[in-house]
Amino acid sequence: MAKRNGQMSLGAFLLFTGHHLAAWRHPAASDSTGLSDFARFARIAEEAKFDAVFLADGVSVRGQNADAASRKAHSGFYPFEPITLLSALATVTSRIGLVATASSSFSDPYNLARQFASLDHLSDGRAGWNLVTSADPGAAYNFSRDVIIAHADRYKRAEEFVDVVTGLWDTSDDDAFLRNREAGAYFDADKVRALHYRGAFFQVRGPLNIPRPPQGHPVVVQAGSSEPGKELAARTAEVIFTAQQTLEGSVAFYADLKGRLARYGRSVDDVKILPGVSAIVGRTRQEADEKFEQLQALLEPSVGLDMLADLAGVDEVRSLPVDALISELPETEGGKSRRALFLELAARENLTLRQLYQRVAGARGHWQVVGTAEDIADQLEERFVSYGADGFNIMPPVLPWGLTDFVEFVVPELRRRRLFRTEYQGSTLREHLGLRRPSPRKPDRVEAAE
Repeated sequence: MAKRNGQMSLGAFLLFTGHHLAAWRHPAASDSTGLSDFARFARIAEEAKFDAVFLADGVSVRGQNADAASRKAHSGFYPFEPITLLSALATVTSRIGLVATASSSFSDPYNLARQFASLDHLSDGRAGWNLVTSADPGAAYNFSRDVIIAHADRYKRAEEFVDVVTGLWDTSDDDAFLRNREAGAYFDADKVRALHYRGAFFQVRGPLNIPRPPQGHPVVVQAGSSEPGKELAARTAEVIFTAQQTLEGSVAFYADLKGRLARYGRSVDDVKILPGVSAIVGRTRQEADEKFEQLQALLEPSVGLDMLADLAGVDEVRSLPVDALISELPETEGGKSRRALFLELAARENLTLRQLYQRVAGARGHWQVVGTAEDIADQLEERFVSYGADGFNIMPPVLPWGLTDFVEFVVPELRRRRLFRTEYQGSTLREHLGLRRPSPRKPDRVEAAE
């Protein structure tokens, strides 16, 4: 394989207090519950020329074990709904991309298309939508359902959902709105059209009542790594967030996903793969290890078990002995890829439940690196040049220092190696990522695929 040239993309995944499960207990952690906090973090990432900031979301409180839930910040409570927050951040930033999670299981495609079109206009072309299918069983009760949508049906619904949303973004041409006072023509009726979508889950006439977004489509991001998730991503996604623990796993996932694109008429450059990575940086390896151990010491066993149960979708985990070996978990309709990742990691390293939650508490199954700036840059470079990633979604273990340390120490080292930009070359998220701007499709009528 030829040596890889070019530069990597970097996203800043801003989870309030930080990604480590015990981050909120760290004495230097920000509460990260006010607009001013998020504005500061977004500006730090923008000054470092990151491609985007990313906000996750969920639509339920995960309180099956009330005592454990009350002992952690990440129990489903969020300071803000993310699209609202990013709309505010659009006014205090000018170049960095703004990506938010929104569920296809518990949203309406017309409303969601309006929201992200609005964000794209408000930010002058910096919006991105992270499509998730919501594996959380508790979310069903908040949306007039008794049970969560079955895994296979979630992805069938998601297939239609993204087709409706992108179709709605195309229901007007870029130059449809003339606003010609002299001629008395506000828009050109020949350049605005209905969608007429009819499928198993959605029937949407259209057109969207907001002009076409500046990027054509806000960037579509997808995070599932199960078989249905990868197939959905290959057909529809432009950026893929994924959790990969090893170099071998990253290279295999990258090749697998990119290898699926051709059958959908897409090229390898149409999709950017950005694995999550949580980095703890020290001026020396000893300092980095001490920072990590300080966080690990704040982690309580009940909280660790509760996290594993939430992410694997298996309630029984909460009642298992923490020093028991784990070799299998029952199948559920919850998320598949994270459950598989946990089992693979536990089997590969013969881990007990305690050892497993200690391993994944820093980034909930994403890659975690601890070391000097040179150590971390070495590992990021290895995955990038080995075609295991097109860049990375940086997950600060604690905010603000997890972000500021990465920006102060690792980013300059990546620049020294010519692996990351020194200045923005464009103004939109698509331009930062090197993604083409889609032309509007003009179907007279759209039917769902069989």
